Amino acid sequence: MNSTSSNTDKLGVVVIGRNEGDRLTRCLHSVVGRARHIVYVDSGSTDGSVHTARECGVAVHELDMSMPFTAARARNDGFSRLLGMAPEFQAVQFVDGDCEVHPGWLTAGMETLEREPDVAVVVGRLRESQPHESLYNRLCDIEWDRPVGEARSCGGNALIRIAAYRQVGGYDPTIIAGEEPELCARLRADRWRVLRIDADMALHDADMQRFGQWWSRAVRAGHAYAEGAWLCGRTVDQQALRPVASIVLWGAFLPAAALLAAWPTHGLSITLVALLYLCQSYRIFRNTRATGRSKADSVLVATFTLLGKFAQLQGLLLFAFRRATGRRTRLIEHKDPAERQRNASEMSEEAPTYGEGLTSNPAGTSSNVP
Repeated sequence: MNSTSSNTDKLGVVVIGRNEGDRLTRCLHSVVGRARHIVYVDSGSTDGSVHTARECGVAVHELDMSMPFTAARARNDGFSRLLGMAPEFQAVQFVDGDCEVHPGWLTAGMETLEREPDVAVVVGRLRESQPHESLYNRLCDIEWDRPVGEARSCGGNALIRIAAYRQVGGYDPTIIAGEEPELCARLRADRWRVLRIDADMALHDADMQRFGQWWSRAVRAGHAYAEGAWLCGRTVDQQALRPVASIVLWGAFLPAAALLAAWPTHGLSITLVALLYLCQSYRIFRNTRATGRSKADSVLVATFTLLGKFAQLQGLLLFAFRRATGRRTRLIEHKDPAERQRNASEMSEEAPTYGEGLTSNPAGTSSNVP
C-alpha cells in the first residue's frame, strides 16, 4: 500500500455495497493507498464482491444476514470495525460502493476538519460519471451540484468527524432511506456544522437507463422524506416537514380537488389546476436557469421535479402503510435487478469455488433525491 500524507493518517475509509460488480473494483482502487485502513461492508452480495475486496487488500465485514439490511446499519458496523483496528483515528470517510473517490479529496476534507473544529461533516462536489448516457443520469448530476457553504445535510459519501459521530450515536440503523439527513439533523441540534466545500469529492455511477429506475428512486425519496418528517420531533427540525407538504400538495391534494370539483365547475377546476402546474413548472425552470444551467437542463429539472411528486407520494403512502400496520418496508432499490443477477452469474462462472475456504469475518455481527 502506498504511503499516505500526514493528515490522511488520521482517517479511515468505510465502503458499503451489495452486488456492485465492476463499480466496487473501481471504488476500492480509488481509496487503496490513500488511507491507512479501509473496511468494506458487504450486504449479502452474490457477485463475488467479498472476494474482490479481499483481493484489493482491504478488511471485509459481512453483515449478519438474519437481520434486515440498511445502509445505515452497514455504515455503523463498518465504523465499529474501523475503530477496532485504529481507535486513534479522528475521521471516517464513508463511501458508497458505486462511487470513486477523487484523488485529492481525502486531503482536502481533512484540512477542512482541522481548520474548522465545529464542523462534523465535510462534503464536496459529487459528479455523475456518465451524465450524457441518459437523461436520468443527467438529472442525478444536476442534483449533486449543490451550493458551497453551510449545508443542512449530506449524502452517503461524506467525511465525518469521529467525535461528533460518536456523540450522537451514529446513523439510525432502522431507517431504510434518508438516514443521512436524519443524522445531520441530530448533529446540528448538538451545535455541529455540516459544510460543503469547493472541491471534487467523488464520481457516482447511477447507470439509470430506464424510466422505471428513475421512478423507483423517486419512490425511495418520498419514503425518506416521510420518515424524516416522522422523526423530526426528535431534533425539532421542522424543515423536514416541508418536502412532505409539497408532495401532498402537488401529488395528491390539487389533483384530487380538480377531479372532485370537475362536475360542479363543468371542468373549470381541471383547467385551473393545470395552470397551477404550468406556473410551478415555469417557476422551477426560472430558478434553475438562475443557477447557470442551460435551457435544456432547466426544462428537464422542471418536468421531472413535478412528475416526481407522484412517485414520491407513492413512497410517502408506503411509509404510512408501514407505520399503520407495523410492517417493515423492504429496501427500495432503483438499480436494475437483471444487471445485479448478471453480475452475480458472471462472477460465479469466473470463480466457481467462491466461498470455499473463506472464513466468515469474526466481527461480522450486526451493531440514498430529485
